[in-house]
Amino acid sequence: MGDREPNKKRLLELLRAPDTGNAHCADCGAADPDWASYKLGIFICLNCCGVHRNFPDISRVKSVRLDFWDDSIVEVAVVLQFMTHNGNLRVKAKFEARVPAFYYIPQANDCLVLKEQWIRAKYERREFTADGETISLLGNREGFLWKRGRDNSQFLRRRFVLLAREGLLKYYTKEGGKSPKAVISIKDLNATFQTEKIGHPHGMQITYRRDGHIRNLFVYHESGKEIVDWFNALRAARLQYLKMAFPELPESELVPFLTRNYLKQGFMEKTGPKQREPFKKRWFALDCHERRLLYYKNPLDAFEQGQVFLGNKEQGYEVYEDLPKGIRGNRWKAGLTIVTPERRYVLTCPNEKEQQEWLESLRGVLSSPLTLLNRLTASTESGRSSR
Repeated sequence: MGDREPNKKRLLELLRAPDTGNAHCADCGAADPDWASYKLGIFICLNCCGVHRNFPDISRVKSVRLDFWDDSIVEVAVVLQFMTHNGNLRVKAKFEARVPAFYYIPQANDCLVLKEQWIRAKYERREFTADGETISLLGNREGFLWKRGRDNSQFLRRRFVLLAREGLLKYYTKEGGKSPKAVISIKDLNATFQTEKIGHPHGMQITYRRDGHIRNLFVYHESGKEIVDWFNALRAARLQYLKMAFPELPESELVPFLTRNYLKQGFMEKTGPKQREPFKKRWFALDCHERRLLYYKNPLDAFEQGQVFLGNKEQGYEVYEDLPKGIRGNRWKAGLTIVTPERRYVLTCPNEKEQQEWLESLRGVLSSPLTLLNRLTASTESGRSSR
């Protein structure tokens, strides 16, 4: 019993030890992890710990602060020596020796299925060790995903075919059909996990441009591995396209543009271009990579109602806190105004917290320089709004 405190003190020292990487979760990078996998020799966060518990033959976990670390539980002296010898950076160097550039490494705020499959790929399947099998998702891929209907909420089984070398994704409404329902260019494609919005733990949103609008497909698969493999296959195809489109750019500058999450999403109310129209509730999504603010009547709509291209301040774009003088919102009073060279967009937020989050996100986009990829869409997408 008397050994517990010294043991715990030593673990806390290891957590804070410099040049070990222990101050951040070994799997998702979350700060201040307080769990340890004493079989792998790493420190991890609570969320990733839940995944590690699913394969005790590979990883065994205990809380650094809450659990007892004494000889009645584990051979503490051996464990402490093992944890000291290893640590996050050393173990990551072993299990992440060959992660492909296109493979998405989840961050602390990513959904569970991405973290789970990353952890399983690393330690259970050992896909990225130096002596492991080469991971290749390049080329063609075919399989079935459950897709939400455009005009209803029913999910139906659809066959998807990825032709990476041709830069195309197709899907078919009939299993043996020869004519695809849609042919999607990898050039215009994005994929992002939207589990809460879709209402499924493996829910993924695929977006692409169609006739000047953004088309949304909402899909899922029962298997977490299958949906994450599809996600990374799309990323691999995107990297292949971007390398051909921008041969002068290094791979490291292309990877951030493979797929992207929305910087912020949520409901706001907006009025029309004359600012005398009634305020209407709309779902907004901010795509920071394409500098685009999209709005929908409902979160799961197939097409946006309007979109706003966001240049930078030097081009005459700005965002202001509050509403223009003489304008009052409907139900919500916390307002903001986006100014573009074409018009003003007057919006209200449910509360001041949401208002400040939107202001911070929008200002972040407006203050960042346009990249080469931004300029590809700026000329055609600037300031477009349907209403």
